[in-house]
Amino acid sequence: MSKQKDAELDYLFQHEMSRRDFLLDALAMGGLAAGMTMPGMGLANTAVPDDEVVRIGYLPITDATALLVAHGMGFFKDEGLESEKPTLIRGWSPLVEGFTAGKFNLVHFLKPIPVWMRYNNNFPVKIMSWAHVNGSALIVGKHTGAQEFKDLGGMQVAVPYWYSMHNIVLQMGLRSAGLKPVIQDQSKPLAKDEVNLMIMPPPDMPPALAAKKIDAFIVAEPFNAFGELKAGGKMLRFTGDMWKNHPCCVVCMNEQTVAAKPEWTQKVMNAIVRAEIYAQENKKEVALMMSKEGKRYLPMPGKAIVRAMTYYDEADYASPHAIRNQAEFHNGRIDFSPFPYPSATKLIVESMNQTLVGGDTTFLDKLDPEFVANDLVDYKHVKAAMEKYPGWEKAPGVDPANPYEREEVVKI
Repeated sequence: MSKQKDAELDYLFQHEMSRRDFLLDALAMGGLAAGMTMPGMGLANTAVPDDEVVRIGYLPITDATALLVAHGMGFFKDEGLESEKPTLIRGWSPLVEGFTAGKFNLVHFLKPIPVWMRYNNNFPVKIMSWAHVNGSALIVGKHTGAQEFKDLGGMQVAVPYWYSMHNIVLQMGLRSAGLKPVIQDQSKPLAKDEVNLMIMPPPDMPPALAAKKIDAFIVAEPFNAFGELKAGGKMLRFTGDMWKNHPCCVVCMNEQTVAAKPEWTQKVMNAIVRAEIYAQENKKEVALMMSKEGKRYLPMPGKAIVRAMTYYDEADYASPHAIRNQAEFHNGRIDFSPFPYPSATKLIVESMNQTLVGGDTTFLDKLDPEFVANDLVDYKHVKAAMEKYPGWEKAPGVDPANPYEREEVVKI
């Protein structure tokens, strides 16, 4: 690799989401469950703050777009709300900890994280809307020559979190190709039909791929774009081309706050829905606004974020064949659609029981998908916001005649 490209990758090691802090989330290869069993990381504090200031915690990824646009475009202010500058957090466990301690009252979490929080730890988290759909992909190193999922046999693949849509969708693809995911030391040999999975912080993924320490990774944007631009990676599949308009991160609040402050909650959700409508219609502008050349919400250059949010050319992604279902799906690399469809929540709960993860998963055994869809998600406030602010119906996959129901479509 050239010195110039090494220099371009170097900033990833200086990234705000540092390797040290992110590894708090992957202790003992147990992902979230391991991190949250650390001393001081329990979920005991459920106090509701007295004031009505919007306090956002977020990770520096495009999953946080709706929260950052609502702040950056003044949508909270338009609703008569005071909002602090969003706080950049370096990993999922610190974000969960800050949220449970009341430091933040509005956050984005990977969709499976609230499932774990509410049903394994009895914390009153509530999903208020989706933060975005699609927006993730599987990147392979050029050294692998991989063109299909079946080519991943015997390889090392990094995921950002066990409890993530990335891990769920990846393993859907592996199963479809007759491959078996395993979790073991990288030095141990793999059978031809085995794929070794490991937790790796997103900032480490492109450098690790460039150094051939891993063979592939699956993660949220803009790290896929960096894998392409800076690490010589190739896009194997976009996850949104496998599971049509799947949720990834969701907007979450404390259920106690929602119950105690319904008017405030509604104003917050009005701003979030407006932000998603705006982001869907102005992706390039929003990408530049969030970049280090803009309002510096994300410490990445605008070029990479623009690519991560807008570049979805079928011809350029023909080898490997990363986009296969666009004629039917009609989606983007990332899209913004706020309504949290119950059908997707049900499929996620079902899929979590089929997905290999590190750590204890016994809490999943008792979960009924129908119950979770009704209990975990608040539909009232997002619906009211959608009725107040039209435009969301233009997002891919939304049927304006039946906007609150859909059928999940998975085509590997």
